[in-house]
Amino acid sequence: MAGLINSEDIAAVKARSSIEDVVREHVTLRSAGPGSLKGLCPFHDEKTPSFNIRPAVGAWHCFGCQEGGDVISFVQKVDHLTFSEAVERLAQKLGMELRYEDGQRPREDGLGRRSRLIEAHRVAEEYYTDLLLNDRGPARQGRDFLRARDFNGAHVKQFGIGFAPRGGEDLVRHLRAKGFTDDELVTGGLAGRGARGLYDRFRGRLVWPIRDITGDTVGFGARRIFDDDRIEAKYLNTSETPIYKKSTVLYGLDLAKKKISQGRQAVVVEGYTDVMACHLAGVDTAVATCGTAFGAEHIKLLRRLMRDEAGLAPAKVIFTFDGDAAGQKAAMRAFADDEKWTSQSFVAVEKSGKDPCELRQAGGDPAVQALIEDAVPMFEFAARTTIKRFDLGTAEGRIQAVRAVAPIVASIRDRSLQPEYAREVSGMLGLDVEQVASEVARAGKIKVDDVPRAQTERGGRDEAVEPAVGEAGPGMPAPDRRDPVVLAERQLLQVLLQFPTVFKAGAIDLLTPDAFSAPAHRAVFDGVRIAHHDGEKANARAWTSAVTEAAASAVAGLVSELAVDTLPTRMDPNTGLPTSRYVDELFDRVRTIALTRRIADAMSEMRRLDHAETPEPERTRELGVQLQTLQRELAAIKAGMG
Repeated sequence: MAGLINSEDIAAVKARSSIEDVVREHVTLRSAGPGSLKGLCPFHDEKTPSFNIRPAVGAWHCFGCQEGGDVISFVQKVDHLTFSEAVERLAQKLGMELRYEDGQRPREDGLGRRSRLIEAHRVAEEYYTDLLLNDRGPARQGRDFLRARDFNGAHVKQFGIGFAPRGGEDLVRHLRAKGFTDDELVTGGLAGRGARGLYDRFRGRLVWPIRDITGDTVGFGARRIFDDDRIEAKYLNTSETPIYKKSTVLYGLDLAKKKISQGRQAVVVEGYTDVMACHLAGVDTAVATCGTAFGAEHIKLLRRLMRDEAGLAPAKVIFTFDGDAAGQKAAMRAFADDEKWTSQSFVAVEKSGKDPCELRQAGGDPAVQALIEDAVPMFEFAARTTIKRFDLGTAEGRIQAVRAVAPIVASIRDRSLQPEYAREVSGMLGLDVEQVASEVARAGKIKVDDVPRAQTERGGRDEAVEPAVGEAGPGMPAPDRRDPVVLAERQLLQVLLQFPTVFKAGAIDLLTPDAFSAPAHRAVFDGVRIAHHDGEKANARAWTSAVTEAAASAVAGLVSELAVDTLPTRMDPNTGLPTSRYVDELFDRVRTIALTRRIADAMSEMRRLDHAETPEPERTRELGVQLQTLQRELAAIKAGMG
């Protein structure tokens, strides 16, 4: 088949790729006995490690979520790639040239979509950096901006900073000349599509490459430096794309991951220049979010690297926040998320409100190091920040303060510490411990409203564009067996998988995936329909394998479940098969329900059209014809059932 990777090359990629090295890019591993390593699973949230690998056999398995496989399946799952894209990515790392069944393909076809988008970003990064370092025109203002913050040319190269030209189409022309298509530029978020064609997404700005944990550039953050920039936002970030999801990416993690893993400590700062300042000052565990609040996915990412596990000495995460209202709000949100960590959380805030970049300018590297070393426990910062809003010189102010701080004490994940923290708060407020404890007992856990992400100055925002291609949608819900309609669908699929030969010729063609109300059932039937037209149904094992291969991977487990689950009916004692009456009734019932649903949908649309401001006579006629056809089909089925 055209386009398939040569099977010998696949085997060679698998044999030459170290599963330990690949997994270590995402998970901190430790010994789990002879020949085995373990860590926190990257595919589900857990506090005790159940993810295991055996490097000698090249296999991985999680005893928590029951996922497992080889190095290729790991790359597929962790980076959301197809099988071919995963093989190509591993081959790229090995420097290995792949062969395809139809011969060697050209580079633009040989690379998977992800690899193409990654390559486009690499070329864009080189282009931007070269302009910043060498352009004698507008880029000079970018160099001046960096010099004013004590960053030089060596730092530009170290962090890959660049300058996006002001022309509007400069990057587009450069990437087209390198062989990238317009669709690739738009899909990757490097360009937008307007009435006059493609335009550069970032124009006249300093740009920082945003890299994933493996070091691949997947997006950019761009800072405003010209007063006449038509976009007011100080920071713009790449919109979400097939390779960039801001909730799962931390700026600087590719540089910091090794030190985070070794020291089991992470420092979370608020901006790109803060990450640079920290790393240059020797705080090389610093990372930052990219245009979004620090959230659950970021926590999972750091926990895996820090081995934030129950039973080990606590890891340490330190947050730096601005001293302004937005910084305090971010700190309170971080405290609300504290229960998601096993590690100890701290806050580092400089008294004058300087961020790490400003602090490095004012006091040099030692000042940044001291900021991190002097971090205070998260609880203490949250409590003091809350109490500061009230006038403790009045009885009313103290009562308001204790009621505001009580939910913070009530939210401490280790309940045995609450009495001690209540005593600390009583001291801060000048109240009796009993009064504070009484308020804590009545308080609920703290709730923090989200800071509007589009208005956070340091984090930046996404440019207003249409939803990105390939943006992840919600997961496929499990079918609800309590619903009698869904139960009938399930039983029909069981018969189709276990006894496909009992159906009359052409019967399967009378059904469509839309006949099934549960999305997972539709996906399974889609596999049945494809396998039915492609292969032989007499061999049960081959038939089930064919359906599994044809169906979406998300329902592979459901296919195997349906293929072995017992049917709730008696079998024909002579044939060992379900009776024809049971099969026919089940088949007709599913078809009847599906037709009834389609009739109701068509009638509903007709009623809406009757009240529409703009008449659509053509559509009304189409629906009328469709209704007649559906009603005739339904009547025929019911007549046969009678």
